[in-house]
Amino acid sequence: MKGPNNHEDLHFLLLPFMASGHMLPMSDIAVLLALRGASVTLITTPLNAARLRPSLSPHHSLISLVPLPFPPATESGLPEGCESFDALPSRDHEPAFFRATEALLAPTLRHLRARCRTPPSCVIADALLPWAREVAREFRAPRLVFHGYAFFATLCLHNLVAHGALTRVGDGNARVVVPGMPHEVEITEEQLQVDERLKDLWEARETADGVIVNSFEELECEYLDVYREATGKNVWVIGPVSLSNNPSNTIDRGGKTSPNELWCLDWLNRREPKSVIYVSFGSIGRLSPPQTAELARALEASGRNFMWVIKDGGGLPKEFKEEPITEKRMVVHGWAPQVAILSHRAVGGFITHCGWNSTLEGVSAGVPLVAWPLFAEQFINEKLVVDVLHIGVRVGVERLSGWAGEGVGVVGIEAIERALEEVMDGGKEGVLRRKRVRELGKMARKAVDVGGSSYVNMTRLIEYVSEHRSVKDDGT
Repeated sequence: MKGPNNHEDLHFLLLPFMASGHMLPMSDIAVLLALRGASVTLITTPLNAARLRPSLSPHHSLISLVPLPFPPATESGLPEGCESFDALPSRDHEPAFFRATEALLAPTLRHLRARCRTPPSCVIADALLPWAREVAREFRAPRLVFHGYAFFATLCLHNLVAHGALTRVGDGNARVVVPGMPHEVEITEEQLQVDERLKDLWEARETADGVIVNSFEELECEYLDVYREATGKNVWVIGPVSLSNNPSNTIDRGGKTSPNELWCLDWLNRREPKSVIYVSFGSIGRLSPPQTAELARALEASGRNFMWVIKDGGGLPKEFKEEPITEKRMVVHGWAPQVAILSHRAVGGFITHCGWNSTLEGVSAGVPLVAWPLFAEQFINEKLVVDVLHIGVRVGVERLSGWAGEGVGVVGIEAIERALEEVMDGGKEGVLRRKRVRELGKMARKAVDVGGSSYVNMTRLIEYVSEHRSVKDDGT
């Protein structure tokens, strides 16, 4: 008789969108399924496969990482070697990149027809890959949409579309009250960054058999109930998926072994508990050079230890470039092991762009946040962090950032210093804020343990697939 972690008869096909913030949680989901004994095929492109392989290799016997060729630059119009959304030099290339992802449908079908002994029992696809519907239809498999958003943000966007609230707004600075929420949520039209892809997200969800969300019930239970009632969809909350790997494997998550990880952890080991401010704006986010310079001034003026992971060094003071590592600071260019850093005892605060992965990783580690949203749904996440959960403080950004951080003005040194002081000290309210986020961190870890809410939801997801595979008709 098969045990709870023995599902070798199930074959999950995972189709992540090619961007770090989408691929990393999808690779974590692959690990979670493999830990339950299911076989997994994860399809991506060669450069992205190389990035994911280190974190998947401990589970290689059950996870097949398949690199399929991305359209060449001569066909796609993209720069050579640009296989990830993170690598786009400007937003002018976004339409070409999305068109290029559509070209993966044909090779995906060819691979599955020719190379897979067992057809997919289930297709788990990113909401930004609408062509996954054709794959699921061919193999008569349930299709589940992976939403990289929080429930809070997903429900906000659902209600705005369902109630037609966006069509009534014509001014980007006008305030929009999100209808149908358990409490008032107000945001500007510009901060919503409404475009055609919101319709794609809606369509992907509407035609899917269910939705997988990287969160945990204890964090967003109020919004989960409302979302289920509003959509009538099957929903499985299985996060935080970043906790899927044991601590010894999280260093390699999303990157290959390099001196950066050793230097980061060694530097943190020599700092006092809760004394370090960690700064990162994600794999895509950039600040303008003037804003980078102002943030550097504020961090130095605070007198606190800080570790800053930066993608583009434009605007960094000369001394930061000449001496990136001192007793008080560490400046890291490129990739760093964020999950391991946030979990380190030395980290006491996190300046973040409020991307959902980073937000959830900060919560899981029990670290309070300084909310510095840039684009996408990040302004909605800021409201969850600051106004609902009360585990973070605003730095004061009101407008969407451009691709290189332009267009939003500069947050001054005084505002940054205030936010740093509130998150690292903040008097009585600061003590309560840190206590709340520590409690949520404990809940997150409990949720993924055996018997926890996310563990149980993963069991229910596998049971659903086992019951519904190969029973769908071509009309779904």
